[in-house]
Amino acid sequence: MTRPDTTWLTEPGLTPWLTPDATPDVTPDAAAAPSKPSPAPAASVSELSDPPRPSPMQRVTVQLAPAPSPPRRASTATGTQPGVARPTASWAPPADEFSPSAVVRERRARPAQGWRATAYSLTAGLWNPGLSQHEATRREHIARARTPLAGWHSVTVSSMKGGVGKTTLTAALGLTLAEHRGDRIVALDANPDAGTLADRLTGHVGVTLRDLVDNLDTIASWTDMAHYTSLAGRLQVLASEQDPAMSEAFTREEYEDVLGVLTRFYNIILTDSGTGVVHSAMGGALDSTDTLVLAAAPTLDGASRASKTLDWLEAHGYGELVESAVVALTLDRRSRAVDSEAIREHFGARCHAVVDIPADPHLTVGGRISLDEMRPGSRDAFLELAALVAEQFSWRKP
Repeated sequence: MTRPDTTWLTEPGLTPWLTPDATPDVTPDAAAAPSKPSPAPAASVSELSDPPRPSPMQRVTVQLAPAPSPPRRASTATGTQPGVARPTASWAPPADEFSPSAVVRERRARPAQGWRATAYSLTAGLWNPGLSQHEATRREHIARARTPLAGWHSVTVSSMKGGVGKTTLTAALGLTLAEHRGDRIVALDANPDAGTLADRLTGHVGVTLRDLVDNLDTIASWTDMAHYTSLAGRLQVLASEQDPAMSEAFTREEYEDVLGVLTRFYNIILTDSGTGVVHSAMGGALDSTDTLVLAAAPTLDGASRASKTLDWLEAHGYGELVESAVVALTLDRRSRAVDSEAIREHFGARCHAVVDIPADPHLTVGGRISLDEMRPGSRDAFLELAALVAEQFSWRKP
C-alpha cells in the first residue's frame, strides 16, 4: 500500500501545533494576536480516512494557547458590568426591616382655612387642593414654636427706649407660647417703675414680686409658688411692685434668687425688663438670658435707641446674646420719611432675625391683651416671633 504524501504538513503556516525540528520564533505580540492561517488544500478521501502520522525523526512541538480568563462576575452590590461606572448608592433600609413610610400612602394635609377647606368639605374629601402658602407657613411656625425644651430657658425683652412696646411684646409672646406648648411658662415683670405687665395680662395686680422676695424660703412646692402668680389663660404672671420706692430696691441678687426658685417650677421664664438696661436687676437678667428680644420701632428715635442698646450689650460682653437676638419692629408708629427697609437690613445684619409687628387696634387701647381680639396679621406676627424664640431652645449652651 502506497503511503500518502505528508510533506505538505511541514510547510510553514499550515499547522501551528506541528513544526519541524526547530520551534518557530514567536514574539509575544504575535502570540497575543496570531495571524489567520492560510487555507489548507482540499484533502482526498483517503487522507480523511487515514490521517497522517508524523515521522519518528521529527520532533513534535505543541504550543498551547493561553488559558482563557474566567469571565468576571458582575458586582452583586450594584448589578453593573465590569468597566461600567457604579451609580451613586443611596441608603435604603434592609429588606427585612419594616418601614412605615413604605406601606403608608402619603396624603396631602387637610386644609382648614379659606376656599380650600370649603372645597374639601363639599366634596367629602374627594378633592383635596392642599394647603395655601399662608396656611403652610403658619403650620411651620407652630411646629417650630413647639420645639422640645430640656430644662429651662430664659427670654428677656429689652430696649433702652420706652414706649416701643416691650410690655406688649412680652405679654403677647407669653400668650402665644402658652397656647401652643404644654410646658409651664411664667412672665416676670422686672420693671423698676411700677410695670404694667399684670394689668395687660390679667387686668389686676394682687400679690407682687416683692412679696415673693420676702418669702422665698417658704417656697417648697408648686402650690406654694402658685400663691404668688396670677393666671392669663395658661400663662402664669408674676407682677412687679407698684410702689416705685419699693421696686427700686429690687436688686441683682434678689433677681437671681427669684430666678433660682422659678427654674424649679417653670420651663420658660419671660422677663419684661422695663425701660433701660443699666439698673441692678437688669444685670442679673442679662447674665441668665438665653434669648434676647429687642423692642424697636421703624422711626429715627426708635431705631437709634435700639441700635445703641446693641452697642451697649456688645461693649459689656454680651456679643453672643446680640448675635442670637430677635428684633421686633412695632409698626404702630411709622413715617414715610424713614426707610423701613434700611432699618430691617441694619438689624438683620447684626442679629438673628427681624419680625414686623403690625399696628393693631386691640393693642393700641393699652388694656388687657387677648389673642382672639387681635387681627389675623398680628397673631401671625407673634406666632413667627414665638417660632424664632422657640427654635433656640435647642441652642442652649452647656
